[in-house]
Amino acid sequence: MKKTYFVLSIFMLIATANFQLHAQSYDKILGKVNAKDDSWFASKEAKHIADNVLFYQNEDGGWPKNFDMSKDPDLKKLKNLKIEGSHLLASTIDNGATHTQMWFLAKVYEATGEEKYKAAFLNGVDYLLEAQYDNGGWPQFYPLREGYYEHITLNDGAMIGVMKLLQAIARNQKPVDFVDKERMEKARLAVEKGVDVLLKMQVPVNGKLTIWCAQHDEHTLLPANARAYELISLSGQESVGVVEFLMGIKNPGERVERSIRSAVQWFEDHKVMGEKVEWVKDPSYSEGKDRIVVQDSSAGPLWGRFNDIETGEPFFVGRDGVKKKHLADIEEERRAGYNYIDNYAEKLLKEDYPEWEKKH
Repeated sequence: MKKTYFVLSIFMLIATANFQLHAQSYDKILGKVNAKDDSWFASKEAKHIADNVLFYQNEDGGWPKNFDMSKDPDLKKLKNLKIEGSHLLASTIDNGATHTQMWFLAKVYEATGEEKYKAAFLNGVDYLLEAQYDNGGWPQFYPLREGYYEHITLNDGAMIGVMKLLQAIARNQKPVDFVDKERMEKARLAVEKGVDVLLKMQVPVNGKLTIWCAQHDEHTLLPANARAYELISLSGQESVGVVEFLMGIKNPGERVERSIRSAVQWFEDHKVMGEKVEWVKDPSYSEGKDRIVVQDSSAGPLWGRFNDIETGEPFFVGRDGVKKKHLADIEEERRAGYNYIDNYAEKLLKEDYPEWEKKH
């Protein structure tokens, strides 16, 4: 994939006034709509939202993030919005963007048979295939946006979300079973390349495979920094999604099986017991509440979102970019606004992996 930078088309410059920026991610907005009963997708409401989704699609086939597409664009709100650079309208896979819209359009097309939804979906497929690096990874933004956005992005399930969709296309699964054979084959090859780079990115420590960083350098495949509070580390959250995807591979082979077992062993070895996360009301804070970690001998397991590569111990980082040992050591805004420690791998260890192990 050639390195290019986002240039906003004349069409998008004109259409800017019809966009409404929204603070929540697609996973929390359109993702909830995607979970509705199948019969709902033939409704007038579903088609209205689908038309909104079509409106937001960029000419390159992708979608921007952080727009609530379940609602009509709000011109009044947009007039008061100060957009610092056109990247806010750029196509991305961050925050569930693009693949979430595509799942929605596929369901509406399946329910209605209206060709405009199929056409938009297929344009999205072409976008995702074009966005993939030659080594198999996906950047956060494509066309490329300079900076950490160029890294292969596992953060918040970005690359895995794309691969799940392409895997469904390659397998001719509903509701994406209308895709032509040529694109199906391209999707299969893209997933194959994606799996290969995932295996190559799995971080070795002292000769043993561990888990993954939230983002990896697009050239060296080594763990990489992102924002100030997203330092090089082993990611307790993002790695769960990688393992779950790998466990869904049919006839996985020795490399994939070794990867899965190694990651699961890391999670077993690095679970935090005797602690739990609680929310407490505190009117002195901007959100009116605070997130704290408390001692409880019966609690656990928890895993850090950021874990030291060498020791596997969780660490916490605020906007100053300095590693801290405890959640309480970073600023309140980050404690309340970012999930640093949780039971990320509990279901994987208790349910999903044991079920997979029975078959392998």
